Amino acid sequence: MVLLRHLLDIEDSESIDKKALSNGEVYIGIFKATLPHGKGKYIWCDGTVYKGDWEEGKMTGKGQILWSSGAKYEGDFSGGYLHGIGTLIGHDGSEYRGAWRMNIRHGLGRKQYSNLDVYEGSWKEGMREGCGRYSWNSGNTYIGNWKGGKICGRGVMKWENGDLFDGFWINGLRHGSGVYRFADGGYYFGMWSMGLKDGKGTFYPAGTKHPSLRRWCSSLGCYESGRNLLSHSLSLNSEKTRVLIPNDMRSLSERMSINGIFKDSGRFSQGTVSLDENSSRCSLGSEFVCREPSCMLSQTSDEGQSGVQDNCTVVYEREYMQGVLKNEKVKNTEPSRKTKQRNKFHVKETKRKSYVDIFQGHWSYYLMLSLQLGIRYTVGKITPVPKRGVRDSDFGDRARIRMYFPRKGSQFTPPHYSIDFYWKDYCPMVFRNLREMFKLDAAEYMMSICGDDGLTELPSSGKSGSIFFLSHDDRFVIKTLKKFELKTLLKMLPKYYIHVGKHENTLITKIFGVHRITLRGGKKVRFVVMGNMFCTELRIHGRYDLKGSTQGRYTDKDKVGENTTLKDLDLAYEFHMDKLLHESLFKQLSLDCSFLESQQIIDYSLLLGIHFRAPEQLRAILEPPATMLNHATLATSDGINSQGPLVIPPKGLLLVTHEPSSVSTAPGPHSRGDTLKANSLGEKEVDLLLPGTGRLRVQLGVNMPAQASHKLMQDEVDSAEIELFEVYDVVLYMGVIDILQEYKVKKKVEHACKSLKFDPQSISIVEPKLYAKRFINFLHKVFPQQP
Repeated sequence: MVLLRHLLDIEDSESIDKKALSNGEVYIGIFKATLPHGKGKYIWCDGTVYKGDWEEGKMTGKGQILWSSGAKYEGDFSGGYLHGIGTLIGHDGSEYRGAWRMNIRHGLGRKQYSNLDVYEGSWKEGMREGCGRYSWNSGNTYIGNWKGGKICGRGVMKWENGDLFDGFWINGLRHGSGVYRFADGGYYFGMWSMGLKDGKGTFYPAGTKHPSLRRWCSSLGCYESGRNLLSHSLSLNSEKTRVLIPNDMRSLSERMSINGIFKDSGRFSQGTVSLDENSSRCSLGSEFVCREPSCMLSQTSDEGQSGVQDNCTVVYEREYMQGVLKNEKVKNTEPSRKTKQRNKFHVKETKRKSYVDIFQGHWSYYLMLSLQLGIRYTVGKITPVPKRGVRDSDFGDRARIRMYFPRKGSQFTPPHYSIDFYWKDYCPMVFRNLREMFKLDAAEYMMSICGDDGLTELPSSGKSGSIFFLSHDDRFVIKTLKKFELKTLLKMLPKYYIHVGKHENTLITKIFGVHRITLRGGKKVRFVVMGNMFCTELRIHGRYDLKGSTQGRYTDKDKVGENTTLKDLDLAYEFHMDKLLHESLFKQLSLDCSFLESQQIIDYSLLLGIHFRAPEQLRAILEPPATMLNHATLATSDGINSQGPLVIPPKGLLLVTHEPSSVSTAPGPHSRGDTLKANSLGEKEVDLLLPGTGRLRVQLGVNMPAQASHKLMQDEVDSAEIELFEVYDVVLYMGVIDILQEYKVKKKVEHACKSLKFDPQSISIVEPKLYAKRFINFLHKVFPQQP
């Protein structure tokens, strides 16, 4: 008896009993009636031993468990689960100290892996998720955001050779904007796509004056998180880096509550031996081990850095395509004398009054917050209503949800940090059914728009003066409307509902909701929520707004930026696609144009997004001839047939037979139609295989493969400035937008006036039937049919 007291550390005088169960397991300790209650020791048949607190037959309180495999846990238990704060030492030597929830790492914790890699930060359901720091045994370090066990979001990576990347990531790969700082002091500001440089960027050799990193972060909308990450990146250069998790886990335990009632302790007999196996381990890709020294970028950068002085103003503007350097030019950043004089005597121009004035300089914050409050209220109120078909009354003037949102809150609304406003939701039952028709979950919709990550304002170069916002996951675009646009939308809504219900492959933009905010002074802001046609992990290299007219349909070259949406006359490509894909495209375009014509709609356009694949000629710079032969063999074996003289065997993309299990079949924010069929694969449904990138489902307007042929002019052929590459493999994204302009008296007068000055066929404003015909004819030139 004395030995048992010493074994169990029991200091009271309660009786201790030993009970052998029928399955051979043994409990030694204190009982309450017939259940273990208090201090006790339990021995399983496989040799696993638990010693600690019990409560009504369940392991609850402080305890220690030792598995037969050699793994050991000491810490908090609740209801038979590892729950609270504790330390687990795996049989492979790995160690985790931190928070647990029902046998799974969840909360703040620190894990040292068997290979001496260390992660300190946030966990969710056994995976690294949230903010955390990972240190590799090689000396590489990452501090930033994680999702699903992989680097995802904003973060800073520093390699052991001194190189550092500060920017955005997805699935462990650099993806989005970022800054790469080389160990020698050089900087590259640019864009990445799936781990590769993709798009335009600027390289600043060592000693060159570069933009402020804090200003760069502010331009991305990072604000506080950006400042935090910058401080983390600076701390990476010091020997003493701030530790996210305190060493003393007792103090952490005291700050965290333990709650919940769980099931019996029998779960430990078999399942818990592998708690430390595979539950949070993920493959750490080789991209974290690879380095990117500036000397590998190009011969030009090597030569430029060798003689750079501290007052050097020479930088290099570069354009990459899937990691291959396509163009590079030297730019002298020293401002000219003329520019200095212009800046010195710069006079601010007066601006048109816009929504900025309505929200008193803080419009962005107030408008976004008001949108989120209103949409959360509307969706939360309409979703519980039993599902039913729409009625005529659902489109009427009385089909509205109205609510007043005072800053201090009310019986129906929460307090908030925006300004007082009135909210109106139009046709809530119609848009609730549309969201279900588009297979959009209400909870996902609210989390996307109303989540903590907020909305991002997009720059607008259009003449309408509308303000655009983008949801944090890129799925939805929110656009402000004018009063006449709102009236047009509500007028055509019944027919729109029928059209999108009848034609799943419609290219007309999806509309998920229409709302209005009214301020106490009477100012009103109307807006519409639409699907983002460019919601893709692929980088969109070119954007075009195509109407089919020519008068004024070009963009000033001085105003063209990397994300500028160009116009009809700026397009220098023809796009050749599979015969069946081409037929499906124009069949649906004809149906959509007929619908818009019936509603007397004009001035709509095809929004076209282009993702270029690196040409094979560029890849030849980096790949040996044997690799090229293998690629050609692969293309032939997959049955890709050439169609006409302009079509070359595609290497940047391949069409393969559709396999639902190999691609995402979830409905996107833009397309919800069927998988398209391709003539080149025997009229079978197809997927798009992008070597080194992924596999995508081909739908109308989404992930559509084509070949872009550059249209060479005669003067280009005779000049020395002819482009080296004429044909590109591309992936296209498209949809019909701007469908809220009716051909009414005002537009008829505008057409008559412009016809006196310009060719009536060249101007944008023409009657609906002619507009639709011209629109289709122009697109036939952009997407010519294969001979």
